Amino acid sequence: MRKPVPGKLFVWVKRFSWVELGFFGGLMLFWLMPGFETETMVFGWAHGLGFIALCLLIWVACVRREAPYTLLAATLTPVGPVGSVIGIELIERRRWGIGDSPQKVSETP
Repeated sequence: MRKPVPGKLFVWVKRFSWVELGFFGGLMLFWLMPGFETETMVFGWAHGLGFIALCLLIWVACVRREAPYTLLAATLTPVGPVGSVIGIELIERRRWGIGDSPQKVSETP
């Protein structure tokens, strides 16, 4: 079985992982501060729906052989988007779980 080679979809996975991490950070911030029930609800919904979309996007990238399944596993850990951002950094910096590609992983389309 050949190793995945990051492509255009991987760039979108990377971008959306950071957006989802922002939603998660906002949720944690408002959840820890008293008196922000509405903001907690809004960021909770944004994180919940965004996390589902992120998991589906990563799954599609895995099926298209543009991301390793270990990235999906890292995303499904209890830390969620933090795991996906860490997984993407390991893929880009150490080339973990991916094959050689003619273009760099971090290049944007």
